[in-house]
Amino acid sequence: MKRFVFAVVLMLAPCPGLWPFAAQAQDNIRVVGSSTVFPFATAAAEEFGNTSPFKTPIVEATGTGGGLKLFCGGIGTNHPDVVNASRRIKKAEVDVCSANGVTDIVEVKIGFDGIVLAASKDAPSMRLRLRDLYLALAAQVPVPGTDGGVGNLVENPYRRWSEINPNLPNVEISVLGPPPTSGTRDAFNEIAIEGGCRTFEGMHALEQSDPSRFFALCRSVREDGLYIEAGENDNLIVQKIVGNSGAIGIFGYSFLSQNADILQSYSISKSGGPFLQPTFDAIADGSYPISRSLFLYAKKAHIGVVPGIQEFIREFISERASGDFGYLLDRGLIPLSRDELKASLNAANNLIGLELN
Repeated sequence: MKRFVFAVVLMLAPCPGLWPFAAQAQDNIRVVGSSTVFPFATAAAEEFGNTSPFKTPIVEATGTGGGLKLFCGGIGTNHPDVVNASRRIKKAEVDVCSANGVTDIVEVKIGFDGIVLAASKDAPSMRLRLRDLYLALAAQVPVPGTDGGVGNLVENPYRRWSEINPNLPNVEISVLGPPPTSGTRDAFNEIAIEGGCRTFEGMHALEQSDPSRFFALCRSVREDGLYIEAGENDNLIVQKIVGNSGAIGIFGYSFLSQNADILQSYSISKSGGPFLQPTFDAIADGSYPISRSLFLYAKKAHIGVVPGIQEFIREFISERASGDFGYLLDRGLIPLSRDELKASLNAANNLIGLELN
């Protein structure tokens, strides 16, 4: 059996590399990126190393933002070959890639995930609207007792859940979540915080008239200690909330499914919609309010130079990995639909370049 090599939360600054690959050959594919995708990537890497003629890829959990920064640092052995992401790459990141010579990127969607809010079994139960999450975690919120208005915002005064909504328990707000480098944080801010912000008067008009201010108001998280940045390691967040019945954790569905015996998840509702639990089916069909897509990105320039990159991507989205009874589903991955899987296989097989709309 080949040795399975991986590293957790390894942060490296990009270094200038020489092209083509330096005299010393690179035998292992290097994968960086999302802590949410990390359990899936490590499982796929181990299976790939054990069943193919290629060496086991080295997988590092750096966070989506940190991984894309490393990935976009340049071409050559000093830079990763593949990055996985719990959100889609941003135009600004593509621009950084291009400036550093990373101009041909293959994008492959690999599945779905839900962002869950969970707590220990002995914590009080809650049902949360996106509006509640915005009021609990945003940096600025409408003056209490009003329905908002762009000129009627104050620094977040709420300290307890019951101050936001009388149907919620009278306990202090304490939320442990990922840092700004995390794709989970990006997706949570965009889907949950912004989703709640949009329920207030005047926000739609602000988005049209001043998008920069809209995003600043509707995606910024409070920094007064009630939201606690707990790092990129979702397992660490799980450990911390299990030992603290007053705390809520934010992380991916796969970590909930692996710890269902010690955690409870909270039902989430969009504005006026039903309260839904983060179940496999609700995430797969998009009805769970905080659902997102997961991606792999690979450098075309490295394919055919570093052995096995294209084959590794195919492994990730193969029937045995991501099919109805695939080994990645056992670890919590929500699979693509048949049509989406066909599109991803086409992208992997034909190395279709990234196109941002």
